Parts: sequence; C-alpha cells; structure tokens
Amino acid sequence: MKIPCEMIVWSVLPMIRREMASELVLVHGMPQAEVARRFGVTDAAVSQYLRRKRGSGPALAEEDEAFAQFMERLRESAGRIADQGSDPAVEMCRLCGTFKRLGLLDKAYLSQTGSLPPKSLCGTVKRFGVSTRMRRLFSSKVRSSAPVI
Repeated sequence: MKIPCEMIVWSVLPMIRREMASELVLVHGMPQAEVARRFGVTDAAVSQYLRRKRGSGPALAEEDEAFAQFMERLRESAGRIADQGSDPAVEMCRLCGTFKRLGLLDKAYLSQTGSLPPKSLCGTVKRFGVSTRMRRLFSSKVRSSAPVI
C-alpha cells in the first residue's frame, strides 16, 4: 500500500521544487546557482528542473480550478522568496499544506492508486507545536499510561 506521505516525498515536493525553480529563474530573474544554493541542491538539479527532466509530479489537469489556485499560491511563494528573502523550506511546507487543503493530494492519490487515500494524521502538526487534536490524542494516551511512540 502506498501511503500519501510517499506520494508527497516522491512526487509532490519535486514538482513544487520544479515549478518554484522555473518561477524564480524565468519570472524573477534569479540565477540558477542562487536557486540551487537556496534550495540546497546542485546547479545540475536546477537545470534539470528547468528542462522538466526532474520533478514531473502527479498527473493533474492544468485546467483544474484547484490546481490553478495552487499555482497562484506557488507564484506568491516565489515572490516572497525572491523579493522578501523568505526561506524556501517554509514556502515548500506552506505549499504542501495548500496542495492537501485544495484536495489535490486526494486527486493525485486517486489517479495513481484508483482509491482515495487512507485517513491519516497528516496536516495536524502546527508550525510551532502540535494541534489541539493531537494534544488531546497524546494526553489521553499518557493518562491511560500507554507508551507514547
């Protein structure tokens, strides 16, 4: 069974990097070497993103309204990186969350596996800690003296 997190790691994040690299180089005029430095990848990796040799991503219809919204958020993130020096890791996490919230992960998972993804705790971790739902879950386990892994 493929879990949604695998799809994110192997397909979604590389697609986000590819689109972000294209936006930074082609729209914002950032040199490939600078994009590579900020992303923590090689210049060759950025070159491959730009030539679409890397980061093919999940098969989604470009005319899909949710995908169009996602791409708009990606352009905004690229602007924050280029103009405000935002951390690409923060922007990638923001975009990954947006991908999930817009239902694109469900669509991508369905197109690859033929079924909807299993329910998971994905998306419950907040930026500076654990969500209320997770706190309740873990505190109830601690009270019942069950070991928390």
